[in-house]
Amino acid sequence: MRWPDLLGSVRAKLLLIVLLPPAIMVPALTGLLVYWGDSAYDRLLVSRVSAEMITAHQYMERVLEAHGRAVAGFADSAQLARALPGGGLRELLRKTAASEKFDFVRLLDAEGRIVAASGDTPAGRWQDWPVVREALEGRSSVAIDVFTATQLAEISPQLAERARVPLVPTPNAAPDPRSEESGGMLIHAAAPVRGADGRLVGAVVAGLLLNHNLGFVDTINDIVYPEGSLPLGSQGTATLFLGDVRIATNVRLFGGVRALGTRVSQRVRDAVLGEGRTWLDSAFVVNDWYVSGYEPVVDSFGKRVGMLYVGYLETPFRAVKRNILGGVIGVILLAALVSVPLLLWRARRIFGPLERMDATMAAVEVGDAAARVGQVPGRDEIARLAEHFDALLDTLHERNAELSRLNAELDFKVIERTRELAQALEELRAAQQQLVRSEKLAAIGQLTAGVAHEINNPIAVMQGNLDLLREELGAAAAPVDNELRLLDEQIHRIRVIVTKLLQFARPDEFAGYVETVDANAAVADCLVLVRHELKKGDIAVVQDLRATGPVRLNRNELQQVLINLAVNAVQAMAAGGRLTFVTEDWDGKGVRIGVRDTGPGIPQEHLARVFDPFFTTKKTQGTGLGLSISLALIERYGGTISVDSRLGEGTEFSVYLLAEPVFREQEGMDTLEST
Repeated sequence: MRWPDLLGSVRAKLLLIVLLPPAIMVPALTGLLVYWGDSAYDRLLVSRVSAEMITAHQYMERVLEAHGRAVAGFADSAQLARALPGGGLRELLRKTAASEKFDFVRLLDAEGRIVAASGDTPAGRWQDWPVVREALEGRSSVAIDVFTATQLAEISPQLAERARVPLVPTPNAAPDPRSEESGGMLIHAAAPVRGADGRLVGAVVAGLLLNHNLGFVDTINDIVYPEGSLPLGSQGTATLFLGDVRIATNVRLFGGVRALGTRVSQRVRDAVLGEGRTWLDSAFVVNDWYVSGYEPVVDSFGKRVGMLYVGYLETPFRAVKRNILGGVIGVILLAALVSVPLLLWRARRIFGPLERMDATMAAVEVGDAAARVGQVPGRDEIARLAEHFDALLDTLHERNAELSRLNAELDFKVIERTRELAQALEELRAAQQQLVRSEKLAAIGQLTAGVAHEINNPIAVMQGNLDLLREELGAAAAPVDNELRLLDEQIHRIRVIVTKLLQFARPDEFAGYVETVDANAAVADCLVLVRHELKKGDIAVVQDLRATGPVRLNRNELQQVLINLAVNAVQAMAAGGRLTFVTEDWDGKGVRIGVRDTGPGIPQEHLARVFDPFFTTKKTQGTGLGLSISLALIERYGGTISVDSRLGEGTEFSVYLLAEPVFREQEGMDTLEST
C-alpha cells in the first residue's frame, strides 16, 4: 500500500483515534502536573516561611517590649528614687546594667545632660535620639538604633571593639569598599524619671548591642524551628543584618564557622532595604539555596537600617518534589504503556475486516469478479456488513453481466460527448478572458508605445546633446559636473518609467524561460541585491526560511518581484524597523514567500487598490506599476499575491508560487512549456 493511501486508510484513522488521546493527554497531564505541583509546592514552602517570618518578627517585638519595660521599671523604682538625692548612682546603674544585661545605662537630667552612667561618664548631652526626646517629654520608648563607631567609643571603647565585624567577600553582593562594619545595632530604650512630686526630673537610657549577639538569633531559631519541626534533614537559620552585613547569625560557613561579616545578595538588598518590601522567596544564602524571608528593620528615625531573616534549607524539599513528580509521571507513563497495546488489539478487530473488504473491492475493480470477503468472526455489525457486501457483489455480478453489453456503447458516447463539451466550454471561457485582456492590453500597448516613442525621441536628443556638451566643454564642464550628473540620472529615470509602462502593457514580450527555483536561495539573493537600500535606514533583517520544495518559474522575474516588495518595505520604514522574510510550504501546492515590515501599515481604503495600475501613495517617487507588474508576473505561472496590513503594526505581502506552473495566458505558452 502506498504511503498516502496508508495515511488515509481506516487503519490509520483508527490508530489515530486510539493513540491520539494518550499522545495528547499524557504530555498534557504531565505538563499540568509538573506546573501545578511545582507552583503549589513552591507556594506551600513560601507560605511556611511567611508564617515563620511573622513568628520571628513577633519575638523581636516582645524582646523590644521586655527591654522597654525593664527600663521603665527601673526609672519608676524606689531604688532610683532613693539614690537621686544622694550618691551611689553610678553603682546602682552598673548593677542594673548587669542584672538586666544592658551594655550601658545612663541617667539624664531634664535638659538631656548626662548625670551618671554605668561606665565612664563623659560630659555632654544625649537628647538627639528620638527615644530620648520622647522620654524627656514624659513617654517611655524603645527602638532599634544604629550607633557609629565614634558614638560607641564615647560610651565604652570595649563596646566599640565588640561591635566590629570584618567583612567577608560574598558573591552577588553589592560593591562595598569597606573592610569591616564598625557601626553597632542596639536595642535603645528610654523612660522618664519623676520626682516625689511627680515632676519630670530626667530620663533613664539603656542599650543592648546586637552585633555578635549570637544568643539573640539562636533564640529566634529555637522558637521558629524547634527540634524536629523541619523534615527531610532541612536546617533552619536566623540572621540579623546591619545594612546588608550579617552581624548575628547561625548560618554556617564551611567548617562550621558562623557566617558573620558575609553579606546578602544585591537583589535581596535592593528589594528589602531599597524598596522596603518583605522578601518571601528562594535566595542563595552564603553557600546554598534557602527558602527565605527577609523584612526591613526600621530605626527610631524611620530609616531602614537592617534586616531580620529566617529561612530553611531548600535542597531536601526540592529533592522530595522531584521524586514525587517523577513517581507520578512514571505511573502515568506505565498506565499508557499498558493501555496502548490493549487498545491496539481492539482496534485490529475493527480495521482487519474492513481492510479485507477494501482489498476485495480493489480486486473487483481490477477485474476479479469472483473476489469475496468471506467469513468474518463474530456477529457484530462489521460481520453482518461483510455478509451483505458479499451478497451485493453476487447481485452486481449477475446484473453487470446482463447490462454491460447494453451500457458499454452508450456510456462511451456519453463520456466522449461530455468531455468534448467541457473542453469546448473551457476553451471558450479561456478565449473570452484572453480576448478581453488582449483588447485591454492592446489599447494600453498602443497608447504606451506611442507615449514611449514620443518620450524616447526627445530623451535621446537630450542625452546626445548632453554627451556632446560634455565632450565640447571638456575640463571646462567641471563646475557643472553635479548638474550634468543630475540630468543623466533624470533621463535614466524617464527611461526606466517608460520600460515599466511597456512591461505592464506587453508582459509577454518580457517573459523569460521557466526553470526550477529554490525559494530560500531566491530570498538570500534578494537580500544581497537590496543591501544598499537596507543601509539607508536602521533596518534589521530576519529570515525564517522553512520551505522544503522547489517551484518552477522564471528566476529573474521572481527576483524582480521580491526586490520590488523588499524596496517597498524599506521605504515604508523610514524611521527604521524590522524586515522579515518567511518561506514555507503551501498546502502541498507549492511555496509561500512572505515579506513583512513593521512600518505604519496601509489604510483600509487603500488595500483594495494597491495592485491597480498607476495607483501609488508615494507622491514624490514611484509610478504605481511595481505591484501591478509583480502580480502579473506571478499570475502568469498560476500563482498570486495577497496583502495583509494593520495600521501601526506593519504590512505583509504573501507570494504564492505553484510547484508546477499553470499558465493563465495562452500566448507564449508553447515556448514556455518547451523549456
